[in-house]
Amino acid sequence: MSKLSSGFFACLSIAFCVLLGAVSVGGASAWSRFPSEDARRATLAAVTLAQLPREARETAVLIRRGGPFAHDRDGVLFGNREHILPLRERGYYREYTVSTPGLAHRGARRIVAGRAGELYYTDDHYRTFRRIRE
Repeated sequence: MSKLSSGFFACLSIAFCVLLGAVSVGGASAWSRFPSEDARRATLAAVTLAQLPREARETAVLIRRGGPFAHDRDGVLFGNREHILPLRERGYYREYTVSTPGLAHRGARRIVAGRAGELYYTDDHYRTFRRIRE
């Protein structure tokens, strides 16, 4: 192997180590900023449908019936970028607007529905969720 190619591989090796260090800072993986499945389950509070605002109960009924929905964005893909809900394949979750009285826009309240029928409520635009128990 020539000096040039061995120097190239040495630089490549150093760059790889630097990259690895950027991914693993202080012994913690960069992925650790996302909560584990167990942590999500433990921290995801539950709420009964009866405990939710009237508008959320109405939205849940519409979701079960398949509509009709008041907002054009109802039923669009929810990407779970916050990684708060259980991790599932892309397209698993859909989001629906829960109207807020007095607002002329969609507001922060949503119900996210999983393909298996599970429902999650957020009133702070995806910062926190509660699993809806029917």
